[in-house]
Amino acid sequence: MPQPDLTLTPAGPAVAPRYRTRPATVSPSPSPHHDHDRPKAAPANPYLRLFTLPGTRAFTAGNLIARLPMGMFGVSAVIMIAAAYDSYALAGAVTATGMAAGAVTAPWIARLVDRYGQARIAVPATAYAVLGHLVLLLCVHQRAPLWALFATTALTATAPNTGGMSRARWAHLLKGDQDALHTANSFEQAADELCFMLGPVVAAVLCSTLFPEAGTLTAAVLFLGGVLVFAAQRSTEPPIAPRTTAGSPLRVPGMGALLAVFLATGAVFGSMEVVTLAYVDGPVAGPVLALQAAGSCAAGLLYGRARRTARLRTCLAAMAVLMALPLLAASTGSLLALAGGLLVAGMATAPTMVTGMGLVQRLTPASQLNEGMTLAVTALLGGIAAGSATGGWAADHAPFPAFGFLIPLTAATLALTLCMATGIGRRPSVP
Repeated sequence: MPQPDLTLTPAGPAVAPRYRTRPATVSPSPSPHHDHDRPKAAPANPYLRLFTLPGTRAFTAGNLIARLPMGMFGVSAVIMIAAAYDSYALAGAVTATGMAAGAVTAPWIARLVDRYGQARIAVPATAYAVLGHLVLLLCVHQRAPLWALFATTALTATAPNTGGMSRARWAHLLKGDQDALHTANSFEQAADELCFMLGPVVAAVLCSTLFPEAGTLTAAVLFLGGVLVFAAQRSTEPPIAPRTTAGSPLRVPGMGALLAVFLATGAVFGSMEVVTLAYVDGPVAGPVLALQAAGSCAAGLLYGRARRTARLRTCLAAMAVLMALPLLAASTGSLLALAGGLLVAGMATAPTMVTGMGLVQRLTPASQLNEGMTLAVTALLGGIAAGSATGGWAADHAPFPAFGFLIPLTAATLALTLCMATGIGRRPSVP
C-alpha cells in the first residue's frame, strides 16, 4: 500500500495526506465521504473472506494444479503398464511399490521442508519425482525388464505433500483465528476430494483417447508446473522455524493414538473403493464410486461454513452409522440404491478428515507442522493399502454379494472404538 506524505509545509501545520501514487490532478479539496475512501466490507461468505488475504489466490491456484496429478499418476501407470505388458497384476505391484516407497520417504521430505522452507525443498524434490515418472514412462515404452520398473518407480518417492504444505500456509496466515482456519481446512479437504475424483477420470480419458503414456506425461507437466507456481509465492510461505531438539512429532502425547485412528479411517476408504468396483463390475463402477467423493466434497464445503465444529468421536460415530447404508443398499441388489447409499455415506468423510487434521495441527509444534500432517497422510495411505487388500480378499471369498461392504463398516467401527478408548478428540487440544 502506498504511504501518505505527511511532510510539514513552511506555514507550519501539516497538509492533508497525499498518496504519491495519485496523479497531480487530484482535486485539492476532496470530500472525506467519497466512496473510494471507505473501507470495503468483508464478504459474507467465509470462503471468499479467505481469499481476500494477499497471495492466497495465487498459492491456492498453484497448489490445485500440483494436486490434481496425485489422482492421475496411479491410474495412468496401471493403464500404461497393463497395455505394454498385458498384466494388471504387474501394474498393481509396481504402483504399490511406489506408494510404499513414498510412505517411507514422505515424513523425511516433510521434515526437510520444515527445516529449510517449502520453496527450497519442494521444487528439487518435485523435479526428482517427475524425473522418476518420466524414466518409468520410457522403461515401459521400451519394454524394459521388470526389475527396471520396480527400481524406477521408487525414484518417484520424493514427491512432497502438496496438500500439507497448503494447510501449513493457512495455519501460518490464520494463526489465532480458529474459525477461519476451520474454513480453510474444510476448503482443503473439499479440494482433495475434487482432485481425487477428477484425476482418475482425466487420466483414463487421456490414456484411452491419445496414447497409453499420455496420462503420465500430462500429470508430470502439471505437477512440476503447479509446484513452481506454488513455490514462487514467497510472501505466504511459513517462516523457517529454529531447529528444534524435540524429535519426531510421534513423541507428542496423543499423536500415536491419533495416527492409529487415521490408519483405521484409511481402511474405510481403501476397502470401500475395492468392494464397490468388485460389486458393480462394469463401466458404471467409476461414476457410482465417484458419488462418494462428491458427497464428501459437498459436505466438506458445508462443514466449513459451520460456526461450531464437531468432536472427532462424533464425526467417527456418524461415519460408522452411515457406512451401514452401502451394505443395506447392496443387499437389495439395486444399483440406484447403492449409488444413493454411497453419496450419503461419503458425507461423513470430509467432516471426519477436517476435524482430524485440525487435531493434528493443534498437537504438532509449529516448527514441525509439515512433518506432523505428512505423518497423518502416511497413516491414511497405510490404511488405504490395508483396506484395499482386505476388501479384495472379501470380494473374492464373499459368501453373498454384499459381504464386502462389511469391511468398511467394520473399519469405521474400529476407528470409533480407538478414538473412544484413547480419549482422542474428547476435549479440545491445546498447542
